[in-house]
Amino acid sequence: MNEVQGPTPTGTSRLYRSLAEALRAHRIPVENHEFIGAVTDAVGSSSFIDRGRYIEALRKDGAPLHIGRTYINGFTEDEQVLVGGRALPLLASEGRAPYFYVTQPGALPAMGSKRPAARASGARAAAKPASAPRMPKATPVAERDYGVCDRCFMVRNAAGKCGCDD
Repeated sequence: MNEVQGPTPTGTSRLYRSLAEALRAHRIPVENHEFIGAVTDAVGSSSFIDRGRYIEALRKDGAPLHIGRTYINGFTEDEQVLVGGRALPLLASEGRAPYFYVTQPGALPAMGSKRPAARASGARAAAKPASAPRMPKATPVAERDYGVCDRCFMVRNAAGKCGCDD
């Protein structure tokens, strides 16, 4: 959980009119909008500011929340956030100690894995077959020496015989 701190890369900050506008501007997956809304309502967030890589949600009590594509950061250790009647599990933040964060339920795949494929038109998507899982490459086996026949000088087979043994 390492995030860049401070204003946007151009040095400016933009105040959003609503959470929905902020989430659309940052292209946060639609599946997470309801969850983020529930969290910001639970902690009492009042305004939302563009900070470049994240949305800063100001609240009356406590540090501002940082809302990214896959996380919400800025909770204290003893804070309990209830969403849908259950407490969210808080994880220690690496880039913003001593705060804690929660991951969003529809979070993107972990870093290093492939990004989800873009949606194509129906005809194009149907024409493209699903890729088969790749088989690991066979490693070459060292050739074995079974010896040479003393009579015909042919290479012996795995049983130790040659053509003249028949």
